[in-house]
Order: sequence, then C-alpha cells, then structure tokens
Amino acid sequence: MKKIELQRVAPADIEARSMEIIGQELGDREFPADQLPIIKRAIHTSADFDYADNLVFSPDAVAAGIAAIKGGCTIVTDTQMAFSGINKKVLEKFGGKAVCFMSDPDVAAEAKARGETRATVSMERAAQLEGPLVLAIGNAPTALVRICELIEEGKMAPALVIGVPVGFVNVVESKELLLTMDTPHIVARGRKGGSNVAAAICNALLYQASNNVRE
Repeated sequence: MKKIELQRVAPADIEARSMEIIGQELGDREFPADQLPIIKRAIHTSADFDYADNLVFSPDAVAAGIAAIKGGCTIVTDTQMAFSGINKKVLEKFGGKAVCFMSDPDVAAEAKARGETRATVSMERAAQLEGPLVLAIGNAPTALVRICELIEEGKMAPALVIGVPVGFVNVVESKELLLTMDTPHIVARGRKGGSNVAAAICNALLYQASNNVRE
C-alpha cells in the first residue's frame, strides 16, 4: 500500500484548520468583512471555491439576516436536510426557531389536490407565520418563485431570502427572479447550491449574530 502523508490534526481543531486552508487558497482576494464568513462557510460545506464568485448579496443582506436572528426570527427551509443542518441551539438563544413544512401530511395533500409542489404550499404556510422570517431555499426553485409572487402580492415580507437551490429546471431562472426583488437576499447565481449550502449560510449568520465568527 502506498504511503500517504496525512496531516495530524486534533478532532476539535479540524474545522478551524479547514477554514485556515480556505483562507490560504483564497489568497489575497478581498471581500466585505460581513460577507467573508458566509463565503468561507459555503466553501467549507461544499469544497467548492466557485462560491467565492457566485454568491450575490443585496445591500445590507447580512445585516438584515443578523437583525432578524437577534429579533427571534423563524427560519423556514424547503428541505428536512437544511432544517437538520441549522444550529438550532444558537437560534433558540435568541428566541427563534427553525421549521420545515415539507413533510407535513396536510401540505402534501393540498399540493397533490392543487397540482402544485409541496415547496410552493410550504411557502404559503410560511407567509402565515408571525414575526420576522428568514427563508432558506436550497432545493426547490418553485419555492423561490412562490416567495417572489407572495412578496409582490403583499402577502409576505421576509427579512431575508437565501436562494441557493441546486439543479437544472428553472433553477437559474428562479434565482434571477429573486435578484430583481428589493427584499434582502443572498443568492448562489447559476446552477450550484443545495440544502447543505442553505444551512451553512444560516449558520454563518447565526455565528455572526452571536459575535462568534467561526472562520
């Protein structure tokens, strides 16, 4: 068996060492101080440095997300995977919570009856929630499209929309639609994204809100 030189890193130091490597590979590129932890965490969860270029932030998007978290927001995801990946202990310290309606039987039944996706119905459920909302979309472009429609209809006013669905059908188009909205947003332009990236962005915001920026 070929001998491979492995790095000796204590388990507790693996994440910090990973962030150190990411910083080294980003080199002398400069990013706004509030955006850098989000970019690095997206890269960390995906090992994809394209996020240094394809993440688009509306003006004050990070500040809006942090303010929502500190105000006890509800984070709504479009997948159970993204829901599972969010650091709910940190969120709960601010009086907030994370929810995902995708597996609710009544959501599935309504979606089937109407010929819509569960993601579409889930965002309609989100519009009924009280308090500040952060919408973290990592899978379903139909969720992003419905969010934009609900905003235009005056039925939803999220504090922040994280639009990072992955795939091919209407993924690029839904993101470009969100980019036209005045609502604060963080978008992964193009086809890339995913539930893990949505959760990573949420966590980066949570850590900044806690003044514990884990880079």
